[in-house]
Amino acid sequence: MRAVVDRLLDPDAAPEGLPLAPGEIETLTLQLRGHLELLLPEVEETAQKLPRASIPRYCALACTGEARERLRTAPSPRYGGPVGHARRLARTLNALVDHWEILRGDSS
Repeated sequence: MRAVVDRLLDPDAAPEGLPLAPGEIETLTLQLRGHLELLLPEVEETAQKLPRASIPRYCALACTGEARERLRTAPSPRYGGPVGHARRLARTLNALVDHWEILRGDSS
């Protein structure tokens, strides 16, 4: 999942001066959407097992809400078109993976 995120957010992987090809953006967007759809229920289920007053629970569930909202949106020319949309999905996936690692105790 992080490798797909890095393709869109890592400046060394895809510098701003070298835009990604339209077909590549479409492929990466589909991968991001698939990863989000797989990880969302896992994060929600794990977070909901924590006490209601838990800060990690609150943060993870807020992130899942944002991820669901991102999945509902479509690319808009106003916000960077398909590339901007893909980058927003990548940032959301990156945050969701962070929460997943924290909830599981995997963060380093």
